[in-house]
Amino acid sequence: MENDDELNEIRRRKMEELSRSSNDQQLAEQQRQAQELERARRQQVLRQILSPEARDRLSNVRLVRPDLAENVENQLIQLANMGRVNRLLTDTDIKDILSKFLETKRETKIERRDK
Repeated sequence: MENDDELNEIRRRKMEELSRSSNDQQLAEQQRQAQELERARRQQVLRQILSPEARDRLSNVRLVRPDLAENVENQLIQLANMGRVNRLLTDTDIKDILSKFLETKRETKIERRDK
């Protein structure tokens, strides 16, 4: 009788574990789908406001400086959502924007003082 109780307890625990594992997998899949949808939405907005050359430029920047490319994209998407982008942005526009983003970064210089 005691063995039956132990066996039932082990089965119950195993079923709970399988249920939790299944829920975790479903949650992870839902999060992945949400991220994919967000990525697709961002790409759609960028396709609407950037010329193919400008998109290529941002893709190249992303290879070297992913943080910079993401910051520029976020700014452009925000401006587009506010209705402040009223024309297709060109490669030259992206170069200007990138240079302004890079300008704002201060360069720290340490000088040595000899006494």
